[in-house]
Amino acid sequence: MQTEARVGVVVEGGQIALNTGHGGVAVEGGVRSLAQSLPQKQTKPLHQQQSQIGTVSQLLAGGVAGALSKTCTAPLARLTILFQLQGMHSDVATMQKASIWHEASRIAGEEGFRAFWKGNLVTIAHRLPYSSVNFYSYEQYKKFLKKVPGLENHRDNLSTDLGVHFVGGGMAGITAASVTYPLDLVRTRLAAQTNVMYYKGIWHTLRTITQDEGIFGLYKGLGATLLGVGPSIAISFSVYETLRAYWQSHRPEDSTVLVSLACGSLSGIASSTATFPLDLVRRRKQLEGAGGRARVYTTGLFGTFKHIFKTEGLRGLYRGILPEYYKVVPGVGICFMTYETLKMLLADVSAAI
Repeated sequence: MQTEARVGVVVEGGQIALNTGHGGVAVEGGVRSLAQSLPQKQTKPLHQQQSQIGTVSQLLAGGVAGALSKTCTAPLARLTILFQLQGMHSDVATMQKASIWHEASRIAGEEGFRAFWKGNLVTIAHRLPYSSVNFYSYEQYKKFLKKVPGLENHRDNLSTDLGVHFVGGGMAGITAASVTYPLDLVRTRLAAQTNVMYYKGIWHTLRTITQDEGIFGLYKGLGATLLGVGPSIAISFSVYETLRAYWQSHRPEDSTVLVSLACGSLSGIASSTATFPLDLVRRRKQLEGAGGRARVYTTGLFGTFKHIFKTEGLRGLYRGILPEYYKVVPGVGICFMTYETLKMLLADVSAAI
């Protein structure tokens, strides 16, 4: 006697059919009972996942992400700064001869290969707290904004999410920049030095600036910085979150690392293009009076804009944009990718403990 043992499960419209060799049993609504009886792991799209990590872990993830990305792109960052400052003390003929390859060759020939990372130590000293505060405050501002009356019932609305990411990112950028600004100014002055070494290290630079320009010299260019960093970080976070959510909704099986890297790179291009003139003015204001030189811009922020536009044209406001693109494409991508990866790793470690 041949015995056929066959069990089939067909789930369709909430119906389960169990079929044995000689008979069948149909159970209506069996989906619910089966789902309740079996342990299930619910997976959410990446943009809806929240890694449960503590404050210290979140600060650590943000700090390491920022320091790593800046170290990887330090040579291009220094080239960007040097190009941005050319219009301050160079004549038109010198500026017309400038190119990325020419400037890179000059640095390697005159200062050595290690000079590409000049000021990188202070960059790391600046980026560790800056990125920590930036990412952490962004998460906190985002939570706060989602609880604002009127927004609680529209959490899944695209325009509401975009607004939350934009405002939260802008507030986070302003917070982080305000807290760590003196280190940003020191980094700029160290990176801007070529042959004449007026500043010798972080503490010497801080002390020299204070002696030469007073305590407020450490905050020179802060207005332009806050005016630029607010929109820059706002655009960066909002573009990143929007692209990531769209990508995950259409291709949820793609690697988290790939998604973060690609979306971060595109968000960096968008934010740099929109706010580069403000960044250029910020750099030049930071270098005002550096090394005992006479001041070039005697007016405020908008007067500096007008002076640059009048003497160098529209192109002058985007001087150094090419190395900036070369820098932000990998740099911002690496930063977001590292942050998301470390958040997941630290969440796993916390769960295991």
